[in-house]
Amino acid sequence: MAQSTIKVKVQKFGNFLSSMIMPNIGAFIAWGLITAFFITDGITPNEHIAQLVDPMVKYLLPLLIGYTGGKLVHDQRGGVVGAIVTMGVIVGADTPMFLGAMLMGPLGGYLIKKFDELIDGKIKSGFEMLVNNFSAGIIGGLLAIGAYLAVGPAVQAFTSVLTTGVDWLVSNNLLPLTSILIEPGKILFLNNAINHGIISPIGLEQASETGKSILLLLEANPGPGLGVLLAFTLMGKGSAKQSAPGAAIIHFIGGIHEIYFPYVLMRPLLIVAVILGGMSGVFTLSILGGGLTGVASPGSILAIAAMTPGDLSVYIANFAAILVATIVSFAVAAIVLKSSKQSDENIEEATAKMQEMKGKKSSVAGNLSANSGTVPENVEKIVFACDAGMGSSAMGASLLKKKVKEAGLNDISVTNTAISNLPSDAQIVITQEELTPRAKGKLPNAYHISVDNFLSSPEYDKLIDTLQNGVSEELNEMVEETEAETDVTEEPKEDDGLLLEENIFLNQEFASKEEAIRFAGEVLVKAGYVEESYIDAMVERDNMTSTYMGNHVAIPHGTEQAKKAVLRSGFTVLQVPNGVDFDGQTAKLIFGIAGKDGTHLDILSGIAVVCSEEENVEQMVQAKSAKELLELINSK
Repeated sequence: MAQSTIKVKVQKFGNFLSSMIMPNIGAFIAWGLITAFFITDGITPNEHIAQLVDPMVKYLLPLLIGYTGGKLVHDQRGGVVGAIVTMGVIVGADTPMFLGAMLMGPLGGYLIKKFDELIDGKIKSGFEMLVNNFSAGIIGGLLAIGAYLAVGPAVQAFTSVLTTGVDWLVSNNLLPLTSILIEPGKILFLNNAINHGIISPIGLEQASETGKSILLLLEANPGPGLGVLLAFTLMGKGSAKQSAPGAAIIHFIGGIHEIYFPYVLMRPLLIVAVILGGMSGVFTLSILGGGLTGVASPGSILAIAAMTPGDLSVYIANFAAILVATIVSFAVAAIVLKSSKQSDENIEEATAKMQEMKGKKSSVAGNLSANSGTVPENVEKIVFACDAGMGSSAMGASLLKKKVKEAGLNDISVTNTAISNLPSDAQIVITQEELTPRAKGKLPNAYHISVDNFLSSPEYDKLIDTLQNGVSEELNEMVEETEAETDVTEEPKEDDGLLLEENIFLNQEFASKEEAIRFAGEVLVKAGYVEESYIDAMVERDNMTSTYMGNHVAIPHGTEQAKKAVLRSGFTVLQVPNGVDFDGQTAKLIFGIAGKDGTHLDILSGIAVVCSEEENVEQMVQAKSAKELLELINSK
């Protein structure tokens, strides 16, 4: 159990490192292409354009990594501080600071996150922006100075030691031995920790100095996996043989290496095939002088060709290394498969085993299995999404978060956002039925749940039951609970000017939902929460997707584009005892919402919890005064 826990922790660490690199691969490719074409020894040398190379590798790429690392920890504020701190290590060292960025970016995000947690709820209304801006500037500035004076030089020294070690391996022809770690590491999903944590940063620094690096092709070489898949194509059995040709194309052309992992897991002895294939490929690279100018991600033959320097001899070396690795891997895999006595090879079972090892559902290899439409295992992140990300999704997230905590699933983060901002690592996405197609288009590999009632959907209890039965004890012991900046909290707070008695209107009558929405909008305008243009945006938002939430509650609010018309967060409550029609549903309580910078989410969370019980809604509908209604909201 301890070994498994360590493995999962390493996997998570590797995934975190990968998450800093992968979103910025386009920038690395751009730099690699400019380098390959325009430097003195490039394909089409151009001294003027080549001036882009050094600033990109010294400033642009580390700053992108630092910003992304900070944002992973604490969203936008974390990203900004992470970038500021990264500038310190950049200026404090003479070499490109990829390792420094991967260290200081998340550290900056973590420290500003802890500061925000420390002052949460202690800042007077109206001073939030002032405190937010100055705290980020002061903390970021101090950390940048510290990074400049100490961290930059230290990371540069550490990088020099690692580079010396790599040079020693190369000079003594021992670099092929790295395949003994890299190839099994890929199968165990530890490759991100090795590749993005050490190999790629060192390789990129080497490439910036010498024009290419052999390190960048150690893990990206598709040859070992291609050899195994070709062996299954010719000598495999059952469903594995049938699916192998398609997998080979996806692996070699698409660069998705994890698609061959289940095939190796079906025959553990095949690990020898990929190790020997990898070693032979690295040996070929060492002898012929191969290497890449930038990160080839994904590890596709197309990406490798694009990142190969213009010298014909390097092209020959790289392609020869891929060919040799494929041939050796194929030959060993063929022997293993020929000697097998198993009559059928179940790729679905192997895929399930792979996903269990990985700790999460594989979006690519899952296509090999018939069970790709189930709730993912080891869920860590659930996201509610709506059009604007400040109304219905916040209420739904509040309710599910409460249920998740009551169920003891403390390792699962429940957040809300606009569909346009869905994070790539969301495993489960919950939306209103009309919005689900848009959410799937934005994040097709997530597990999507559609609901027609955010306040009392039976899908919540079904999901909780599935998660309780599926979450492993090991994961619960290992994972630390994460909180997003826009998370809604469980306990409602006092209004602090967001929900005032004078903005609560009792015994209202409306001929239509538009009349009710416009009335709510006018209240928000008069209270100084929004500009007048926000009223039309509220009507437009409801026409796009109904803001009726269930349990006789509606929460009209503006579109995502209308957020710029919000001056500060605020609410209005309209009590309509006789009800008003919202697309065939009767709304008796209407909460008009203006949200800015997430400051409205605490009260919205409380409203969601209260309104999830129909008897609470009925009490508010029957309230005789604004004070009584407000107390009902704050006391539940």
